Amino acid sequence: MGEVGVRHEPLSPADASNIVIDAPDQVNAFLMAGLLAPGGVVASDGAVDLAVLRTRFAARLPREARLSQRVAREGRRLVWVEAAVDLDRHVRLLEAVDGPAGFEALCARLMVTPMPTDRPLWELLVVPGAASSRVGLVLRIHHALADGLAAVRLVEVLLGAGEGPTDAAAPPASATAPRPRRSLLERLRTLGSGWERTTAVFRPALPPTVLLGRIGPRRGVAFVDASLDALARGAATAGGTVNDALLAAAVAAAEAALRERGEPVPPAVPASVPVALADRGRSGNAVGVMLVPLPTGEPDPSTRVRRIAELTRARKADARSRGSYELTRTRFGTVLFRRLVRYQRLIAMFVTNVPGPRHPLAVAGAPLERAWPLAPIQGNVRLGVSALSYDGRLHCAVHCDADAVSARAFGDALRAELDRIGALDGMRGPAVGG
Repeated sequence: MGEVGVRHEPLSPADASNIVIDAPDQVNAFLMAGLLAPGGVVASDGAVDLAVLRTRFAARLPREARLSQRVAREGRRLVWVEAAVDLDRHVRLLEAVDGPAGFEALCARLMVTPMPTDRPLWELLVVPGAASSRVGLVLRIHHALADGLAAVRLVEVLLGAGEGPTDAAAPPASATAPRPRRSLLERLRTLGSGWERTTAVFRPALPPTVLLGRIGPRRGVAFVDASLDALARGAATAGGTVNDALLAAAVAAAEAALRERGEPVPPAVPASVPVALADRGRSGNAVGVMLVPLPTGEPDPSTRVRRIAELTRARKADARSRGSYELTRTRFGTVLFRRLVRYQRLIAMFVTNVPGPRHPLAVAGAPLERAWPLAPIQGNVRLGVSALSYDGRLHCAVHCDADAVSARAFGDALRAELDRIGALDGMRGPAVGG
């Protein structure tokens, strides 16, 4: 409970829905995993000066209020309340792992590890042994605190290279702007849209597939990198964007992973793709949902990118106009949504792509060389891919139910497809584009 007589800020409906959706078997938190090179707090032998690291973090916390707040109940409401930050608990050193594979396995376990709710919903974990001459870093954030875009802002606040103010620390321009009242027609359209999207959950759009089912506790994680410039140029030759290239590579990798298991490949793999909304307000979450039926069975990467680009162009504006999923705008609706999505047959994969920091970051003087975002899988969807553009690379993370899909098989196929799309620019000719 909050303190008597103290007025606390209620969670926005979107932020509150992320608390309600959280469950012991489906932890609603995501993380950024990275590699630190020697420098600053990281010695040449990989030792980390935690005392200095905590001191640097203590100086940055005031730049973002949510980092010093926890979620509490005030009657029927969920509210943000001030909370003391014990950096000995929030910034910790873990046992060493055995190289990149050990680092991926650790991150897989963290995706099913609940976050303590008696303190602010974030933590920073230092992981020795994550790579040769490098130290692993894992920043865990509960989804109520931030969506992908807001998380990048938090990362820049906490891990920013400089000691001065950053653009990321500034509140969104819409945070204090009054929202116009919606007309009756607009409210009726929202109601109709919500009914249509709710009933769509029950449509058997997908044949039975191993991609859907109860998500087990054993998770798989794989990290994949690709050249951002090469990918952008290759996608452009087919009339697409980096996001279209990621979707094209993801569906090709899903096909490969299904074949590796001897499973049938559906005619399309419908993917849920978040799109940023212009009006964020003071919420940490402001995304619409774009459903893209990614076509399978197309061996040519250029044709696949072009076909997907045509789909996304037609659907992105509609997703932004509809806004967040209607059921998650109330507590009752979110409880209903949490139950429905465990039985849906509309979505088979999550794919998220977030623009990353525009400049290299450092953690207390230690250069951040890699940064992979890892998002939760929820409902009955057993496979997800998340990507972050950072320092000239597209850093991708695969997260799956390890008993349904091989993260390594999917990751290997994803890397190969991203490389094929990146090579399209060098194959430009009359036939490119299909």
